[in-house]
Amino acid sequence: MKNNQHDETSAIRDQTPRSAEREHSAPIFMTSSFVFESAEQARALFAEEQKGNIYTRFSNPNNDEFVRKMAELERLPDGFACASGMSAIFTSMAALLKSGDHVVCARSVFGSTHQILTQIFPRWGIEFTYVDIADQYNWEKAFKPNTKMLFLETPSNPSLDIIDLEHVGKICKANKVLLNVDNCFCTPVLQKPAEFGADIVIHSATKYIDGQGRALGGIILARADLMKDIRFFARHTGPALSPFNAWLFSKSLETLDLRMQRHSENALKLAEALQKNSEIEKVIYPFLPDHPGYALAKKQMKSGGGIVTFILKGGIDRGRKFLDSLTMLSHTANLGDTRTIATHPASTTHSKLTDAEREAVGILPGMVRISAGLENAGDILADIKQALNRSK
Repeated sequence: MKNNQHDETSAIRDQTPRSAEREHSAPIFMTSSFVFESAEQARALFAEEQKGNIYTRFSNPNNDEFVRKMAELERLPDGFACASGMSAIFTSMAALLKSGDHVVCARSVFGSTHQILTQIFPRWGIEFTYVDIADQYNWEKAFKPNTKMLFLETPSNPSLDIIDLEHVGKICKANKVLLNVDNCFCTPVLQKPAEFGADIVIHSATKYIDGQGRALGGIILARADLMKDIRFFARHTGPALSPFNAWLFSKSLETLDLRMQRHSENALKLAEALQKNSEIEKVIYPFLPDHPGYALAKKQMKSGGGIVTFILKGGIDRGRKFLDSLTMLSHTANLGDTRTIATHPASTTHSKLTDAEREAVGILPGMVRISAGLENAGDILADIKQALNRSK
């Protein structure tokens, strides 16, 4: 809480200092570079003896505003805004790891994160070990003398597994291992991993932070001592966010609290209604009492979030028929939109995994992921029900 203001107030009122034009809404600084007042100032800025803008790949007032707001919301001191969620994940790892290091990772992670660990890092001599969520209280069994980082997402995508952040935060601190948490599904409105010991928190701003499916972006928030290496890596490899997108995201933060409330309310209504439908084998939602992580979710999350996953009877063929039968819901690979989205993870977001790898993280052929939007919950449910009937 900044200046005794609540988070939702800070997200609205914290903005770039007003210019001589007296604008009410922060302007967009669409410039690749910034003018130096003198040769000495240019020298001092490049020598990092003086703070200020040089080049938008390094910093920009719009990016700075977005980072400042997100750092405050996540209870971390600093950050760097990236061009996508995956660039944020990659940069948060690559900036802090080197050949010979070892990463421990929850097995249930996004498909592209899996590709970084299995296809890219081995070329650099960086090892990894997966830990099953069912075995999450035995993280230390996977630790090695060269373990540098533990990476996880909670709730996981798309299986909605819940990981005990307080427990993992304690064991990482005891073993001097960096804890890196993907908080995309919750946003800082619903969950603040740093309060449980996370050293790094990353987001795909493309999702709930934007909230309308308009722009790509990501962000890394971290401890101050880690940001030096993260910023150096980002400055020289170029994953910087566009100022226009940073402006969009910063404006979207003004309504994030309200939107996450509605996403969560709609998702819970859908989950409870779909549990009663005979065409569905299983409904997965963190705030349903039958979810294995229900008590944990209630402890570390403000509400259950906007994602509902269910398993259709009839496997992959039924799943395809269901998606093709929807008339209102969007069929796309994004999530966190104002519009409700239906996705078939096995054939899209997690298609690069083998059948065995998908099964290991609970991604079954008949699984459908619903990102509950902001429409009337009754209208969302009506479209799902008619698609269930038409896909029999």
